[in-house]
Amino acid sequence: METTLGQFASTSCVTLFRICPLFKGTGFAILIVNVICTVYYNVIISYPIYFLVMSLRSRLPWEDCDHEWNTDKCLKIGTKLDEMGNSTQNHSTLWKTPADEFFHHKILQISDGIESPGTIVWELLLCNVASWIIVFLCIMNGVKSVGKVVYFTATFPFVILLVLFVRGITLPGAWEGIRFYISPQWDQLLNIKVWADAAVQIFYSLGPGWGGIVNMASYNRFHNNNKWDSIFVPTVNCGTSIFAGFVVFSVLGFMSHKTGVPVSTVATGGPGLAFVTYPEAITMLPLPQLWAVLFFFMLYLLGMDSLFVQIEALISSVTDAYPKLRKHKQCVTGLSCFIMFLGSLFCVTNGGMYVVQLLDWYAASTSVILICIVEILIVGWIYDCTAFIRDLEFMIEEKLHVWWKVSWKYTTPSILMFIFVTTVAFNSPVTYNGLKYPDWALLVGWFAAVASMICIPIGVVHTLAKSRGTLIQRFRKSLLPSSSWGPALEADHIAWKQYTA
Repeated sequence: METTLGQFASTSCVTLFRICPLFKGTGFAILIVNVICTVYYNVIISYPIYFLVMSLRSRLPWEDCDHEWNTDKCLKIGTKLDEMGNSTQNHSTLWKTPADEFFHHKILQISDGIESPGTIVWELLLCNVASWIIVFLCIMNGVKSVGKVVYFTATFPFVILLVLFVRGITLPGAWEGIRFYISPQWDQLLNIKVWADAAVQIFYSLGPGWGGIVNMASYNRFHNNNKWDSIFVPTVNCGTSIFAGFVVFSVLGFMSHKTGVPVSTVATGGPGLAFVTYPEAITMLPLPQLWAVLFFFMLYLLGMDSLFVQIEALISSVTDAYPKLRKHKQCVTGLSCFIMFLGSLFCVTNGGMYVVQLLDWYAASTSVILICIVEILIVGWIYDCTAFIRDLEFMIEEKLHVWWKVSWKYTTPSILMFIFVTTVAFNSPVTYNGLKYPDWALLVGWFAAVASMICIPIGVVHTLAKSRGTLIQRFRKSLLPSSSWGPALEADHIAWKQYTA
């Protein structure tokens, strides 16, 4: 649906809502979500840069406990824990691995909580600056430069994944990890929170509601058959996630075999998996520097791809809303990156990880789902699904199966409503490493979520206030597409008008 909207009107996420001016505020909601998430997301992908630099040493600095940042709780996992007289539970609560202390005490230099922001961590700031410069150089010429860069950044991670997969499955204990990964727990299918979490993951992974799909599709040829794109991309997306699971759990199985800790205990979620557990497992491999470089280079490329799409969606929205700025796109890109860099300074302090976790927990999960609900209601019920399918058939020059109409009009709205309700209902307070956040911090998190969503009702009020006539007349008029809605090229627009007539 989003690829059709973008390709048909050749528009970005703000001007997209000419299809239904009443909900133009949704475009601004998308912008705010992207700004907030880009601010902290670049900090997250600057961590692999730090790891990459440290991986070039003759000995990985998170291999042992002999460093200035290590504490008395540091325990090198070289021998089986039960040989050391510690239970698994005691290990997880009393002891910390070298990788855990390297990440938290050396890289993050983490404070006691979000109420103790501390000072800027200068090494992390340098990595953050380097990442912003790389991103700017890759996207400064818009989609032309991005298109060339992603041929490498989007494909090379698959090569690294394959290499890591081959290495992983040949390790002792790998199949124990894989067995744990693919063995289903059928009773969890009755847990509504599992479904809600899975749905939220897809929104992050595939990217609906973020504006990136609409924006990238706007550069397609008008008659490109986007139906097959829209089937191929989610298939590859989910297939890659499943394949990456084999890569990760084969190494976790090896780590379990090496330490005697069950795979269920070794496997962690959140930032800990990428920046603590997997790096710890890498130290147990032969040639650990090689595998560390490959893994963190892959992480950075994957993160950078996501940033390209998010920032390009922002820039295109600004230049579409103010066409005169298209001549100065590099300046707009540079200024946007600089402003978001300033916002990211809060995330590179001693308490920065707490800020990152807070924003990641609240800023987008409910907002993006609500944005998608508005989009699907516009297409399925306001613009009318029959008219939308008519436009799509004109564009791709092919008849559509009735399944698409049923999906857009009934199935998808119902599922999205269910996901939205369950996501809000099961949203537990954010924690980091078992540390609870103060009430004022939770309010800040919800404010970050509401800051984008509130744009939708504000847009409705603003549109109705600007219109003329009675309230009912204003409402009905604002539900109709604006006169500028339709294909961007004049020849396509004329042909479309004739086709609809």
